[in-house]
Amino acid sequence: MTAIDRVRILVLGDSGVGKTSFVHLAAHNEPLRSPSWTVGCSVEVKLHEYKEGTKDQKTYFIEFWDIGGSHIHRNSRSVFYYPCHGAILVHDLTNRKSEKNLHKWVREISKRQRERKDSNSYMYVPYTSNLLSEDFDQESSFGSSSIPFLVIGTKLNQVEDRKSHTGHMASHLGCDEIVMDCLQTRYLAAGTSNAVKLSRFYDKAIEMRSKLHKDSFTERLNDPISPILSTKFYSPHQD
Repeated sequence: MTAIDRVRILVLGDSGVGKTSFVHLAAHNEPLRSPSWTVGCSVEVKLHEYKEGTKDQKTYFIEFWDIGGSHIHRNSRSVFYYPCHGAILVHDLTNRKSEKNLHKWVREISKRQRERKDSNSYMYVPYTSNLLSEDFDQESSFGSSSIPFLVIGTKLNQVEDRKSHTGHMASHLGCDEIVMDCLQTRYLAAGTSNAVKLSRFYDKAIEMRSKLHKDSFTERLNDPISPILSTKFYSPHQD
C-alpha cells in the first residue's frame, strides 16, 4: 500500500474565536456542539484529493494543527510551528479586535520561521518591521516564498449587518476569506464557493510542501558534506 503524504496546516487565532469548531466541521463535515478550550495543540486529519479530476490527482492527508490561543502559552506554542505548509487565521466577526490581532499571529509565524532559516528543509518568511503595523501586504512583508494563508471569519449568525465586514487582513495578505457559522454544515458544503476556496488553499499548501522538499533536496545535493549523511560518518577521500 502506498504511503499517503501529509501536509501540516496551522490554525491560529485568539482564544474563543472558534478555531476548534471550524476544524471539526472541516475535518468531519459535522458541527461540534460542545467545543472545549484548546490547551497546547490538538490535531485533526482529513483526506484531500489534490487537483481532483486531473492527471495530477493525488491523495493527501491534511493535518489541522489547532494551536491554543491563550496569551500565557505564547512562548511555548512555537514548538508546533515546524514544519508548516500553510496557515489558517481565524477571527470572530463579532470581535473586531480578534481580526486586528491576526497580524500578531502572522508576525509570530514569521519570527519562528526566521529562527529556522538555516534548516535545509525549510523555506522561511522574512521577518520585517512591517508586521508590527496593519499596513503591510504579502509581497513586501513576506516575499514570493510565503506560505499560503486563508482567513476564516466565524460566528456569522451573530452579526447583525452581514454586509459590513470588509476583510482587512485577507486583503493585506492577498488571500481568500471565508465568513461562516461553524454550527451550519451548509457553509462548507461540497460545490459551494467556500468549499472551492478551501480546496484551493489545500492545493497551495501541498504545492508549498513539494517546493520545500525539492529545495531541501537540491541544497543537500549541493552541500559538500550532505546532511543526509551525518558528519560523524563522513571522511574525505584520501589517495
